[in-house]
Amino acid sequence: MDGYGWGAAAALHSVHRTTVWETCGMGDILGYARVSTGDQDVAGQTMRLEKAGAIKIFTDVISGKSMERPGLAELIAYARKGDTLAVVRLDRLGRSLAELLTTVETLRGQGIALLSLEEKIDTSSAAGELIFHVFGAIAHFERRLISERTRDGIAAARAKGKQPGRQPLDMSKVDAAIKLVEARISPTEAARQLGIGRSTIYREMRRMGIERPA
Repeated sequence: MDGYGWGAAAALHSVHRTTVWETCGMGDILGYARVSTGDQDVAGQTMRLEKAGAIKIFTDVISGKSMERPGLAELIAYARKGDTLAVVRLDRLGRSLAELLTTVETLRGQGIALLSLEEKIDTSSAAGELIFHVFGAIAHFERRLISERTRDGIAAARAKGKQPGRQPLDMSKVDAAIKLVEARISPTEAARQLGIGRSTIYREMRRMGIERPA
């Protein structure tokens, strides 16, 4: 299940649609396929999406750690309220849980449903929406834990007479900041939460080949 741990979703899929997402899923099915450079499975994704009823398919070919997804942005701009975005697997929409949930919230705000073929998740159903609420809470909890642990570490250092900011760079904080950035938290906010310089985060992003968010 590509790291998301939602294998039990199939057992919940039979729950009838409710008015939670109102008119979601009542329009066209639009497919989205994402591949990495050198990945040859786009044809396989396209075939499965067409079989699922997609009338138009948008694709992205992403290299390195680029966060740009013009194909997905084009799909969202093209879709109308009531349409459904279909993917073969949830990991096609995001490389982290937080990134995935951010995308889903964007879809929900525009009245677009999400259908994942392998996980059998349909956000126009009560069960599908419940799954995303639960994992959204987990993602938020994880971000808060990172922030709280960092604050606790700074407080402990001060209690021992150490001056935060004058110590050698803590790479664990830098790594945590990169994770936040990849989860669509701005570098400025990540720097504030973790108590490190924004320039440090940008420097590490350049080193890792991560593009600055627009």
